Amino acid sequence: MASLLVPALYLAVLVVALLVFGRIYRKRVAASRKLEPWFPSHPERDIYVSLLQCDPPAHDGLIKAALVRRAVADVHRIFKLREDKVALSNLLQRGSIGDDLWTSFLAAEKELEAEILEVVTESETFKQGWGNLIFQTAAEIVQNEKLREGMNKVFQSRPQLEAKHGVTKRIIPSITMNTTPPVQAQPAATPTATISSKTLQQSLPIPASPSTSDSPTSTSGQGPASPV
Repeated sequence: MASLLVPALYLAVLVVALLVFGRIYRKRVAASRKLEPWFPSHPERDIYVSLLQCDPPAHDGLIKAALVRRAVADVHRIFKLREDKVALSNLLQRGSIGDDLWTSFLAAEKELEAEILEVVTESETFKQGWGNLIFQTAAEIVQNEKLREGMNKVFQSRPQLEAKHGVTKRIIPSITMNTTPPVQAQPAATPTATISSKTLQQSLPIPASPSTSDSPTSTSGQGPASPV
């Protein structure tokens, strides 16, 4: 039992010593080497600042457009940092990268936060409430740019794909138009009322016939009596 304990302790001490030496060595290398910025430059910010310092001053529309392009560049950097953070954290846990690279990444995150706050503050000087909408507009512009790039790649690779698969004729779907005029419905015949002669006679007023008692007649029935 004692013979197994001594080699185990020796290996444990050796592993701990190697870990401590590796950490100290990485810290010394990081301290001796100058950290490079994660993003080397920001040309959109420089253009916006130069427009503000123009003499005579630039048009407000041009300055606003430069500010929107600056926000679009910041959105690109946000997406880039999100993608890099997952990979860097995994590599750092495995010990594949040094602490200097992680420190540079954290510095880039803080710099981007300050940049976003500055863009929001600048947008509020032009219009009240624009700071809440400028990055939404910038995100929509980024999505449209990605969609346009994808469509351009498809159109550019189309000739190579057609040559690869032996497509020599493009099939263009044709749309046939129905030129037959629509059949117009015949108007329905209006029913005519037929009135019989008997009904007409019944509806007309019948004149009253003269009474026989009013006309002087003879008692014998041979004609009117002569006056006395």
